[in-house]
Amino acid sequence: MDQAATISTTTRTSRWIPVIASIFIQLCLGTAYIWSVFQSYLIIGPSTPDALFHWPATHGTLAYSLLIGVLAIGSTVGGRLTSRFSMRAIIAAAGVILGGGFWLAQYTTESTPWVLWLTYGILGGFGMGMAYTTTIACCQKWFPDKRGLITGIIVSALGFGGLVFTPVAEALIASRGVLSSFGVFGVVFVAVCFIGSFFIHNPPEGFRPEGWIPPAPRDGVTAQTFTVREAIRTPQFAILAVAFMCATAAGSMMIPMAKILGLQPDSGLSRQAAVSGVMIITGFNSFGRLFWGWVSDRLGRRRTILVLLVIAAFSIIGVSFAKSYLMLAFIAAIGFSYGGFLGVFPALTADYWGARHVATIYGIMLIGFGAGAVASSYTVAWFSAAKAYGTAFAIAGGAAVLGFVIMSLLRPPRHKPD
Repeated sequence: MDQAATISTTTRTSRWIPVIASIFIQLCLGTAYIWSVFQSYLIIGPSTPDALFHWPATHGTLAYSLLIGVLAIGSTVGGRLTSRFSMRAIIAAAGVILGGGFWLAQYTTESTPWVLWLTYGILGGFGMGMAYTTTIACCQKWFPDKRGLITGIIVSALGFGGLVFTPVAEALIASRGVLSSFGVFGVVFVAVCFIGSFFIHNPPEGFRPEGWIPPAPRDGVTAQTFTVREAIRTPQFAILAVAFMCATAAGSMMIPMAKILGLQPDSGLSRQAAVSGVMIITGFNSFGRLFWGWVSDRLGRRRTILVLLVIAAFSIIGVSFAKSYLMLAFIAAIGFSYGGFLGVFPALTADYWGARHVATIYGIMLIGFGAGAVASSYTVAWFSAAKAYGTAFAIAGGAAVLGFVIMSLLRPPRHKPD
C-alpha cells in the first residue's frame, strides 16, 4: 500500500478520535469560567454574607487572574515540548499539574490566601495552558480542510465545560463545602486527562484529508510554515497580540463578575437568576466558539473578528445600564463574542504562520490575552469596590473599539524569501 493510500485510511479511521478525546479534556478546562461560583462561597461581601473568608475581593480576583495569566505560560511551554515529547506525555503531565493544583487548593485557610493563588492560580493555570494549545494544535493538523470549524469545536468544549460544571459545582459545594469541592474536581481532572492522553496523537507526516486539495492562498492564509522565531519577528505578531488583548477585555471582566453582578440589590434578579447568569455566559461562550469558528471558514477570519468586536463593544456598554433579564441578554452577547474570539484567533494564527508550530506560536500570543485578562479582572474588581461597574465596562468598550481599529488596518505577513 502506497503512502497516499495509508494516509487516506488513517484519515477515515482515526482523525476524529483525537478530537473526541480533546473535547473531554477541554470540558475540564472549562472550570476556569466558573470562578464567580467559587468566589461567591469563598469571600464574604454585601451579597455573600455566608461565605467562608473575610478577604477583600481582590484576593479572589488575584486567584482568577493568576490562572488566566499563567495559562499563557503553560501554553507556550506545552507547545515547545511537542517537539521533544509525545502528545500523550504532555497531556498526562498537564492533567497531573492541573488536577494537583485543584486538589491542593482545598488546604487554603483564612490566613493563607497564597495557597489558593499558588495551587488554583499558578498550578491550575499552568496545567490548563499545557493541555489547551496542545489539543488545539493537534486537531488543526488533522483537519486542515476545516480549520475554523474544528478549532471552534475544540474550544467550544471548554466553554461548554463551564456550563456543565456550574450546577455540578453548586451541588457539590452545597453537600461538601467549597474547599472540599476543589479536591473532587482535582481527582476528576487527573483521571480525564490521563485517559484522554492515550487517544491524542499527531497525523502522519505529509497528511492530507482524502480528496482535499489545499486552496489558493486567500484572506491571509499562507502555504508556508514559519518557525516560532520567524513568526514572532513579524510585525503582525505583536499587532495581533494587542488586538487579542483588546478584543477579550469585555469577556474577561464579565466572567468573574457575572454572578456577583446579578446578586446586587438593584439588579432586579433573584439569586437563582443570578446563578443562571454564570450559565448563560458560559453557554453562549461555548456556542460562540463553535458558531464563529464555522463562520470564519466562510466569511474570513479578519472580517469575523471585526463583527465580533462590534458586538463586544455594544454589549459591554449595554450591560452598564440594563436591569433584570435585559442584563442577562447583554451578558449572553458578551459571552457569545468572547467565545468567538477564542475560536477564531487560533485559526487565524495557523493561517498566518502555518499549522506546524501553531501550539507554540499561539501559546506565546496568549500572553497578550493573559495580560488583558489580568488587567481587566483587576480593573473591574477595583471599580466594583466603589460600585462603579459602568466605568470599568466603559474601559472594556473602549478597548474593543481600539481592537476594531487595529484589525481594520492589519494585513497578512509577507511571504518568506525562498
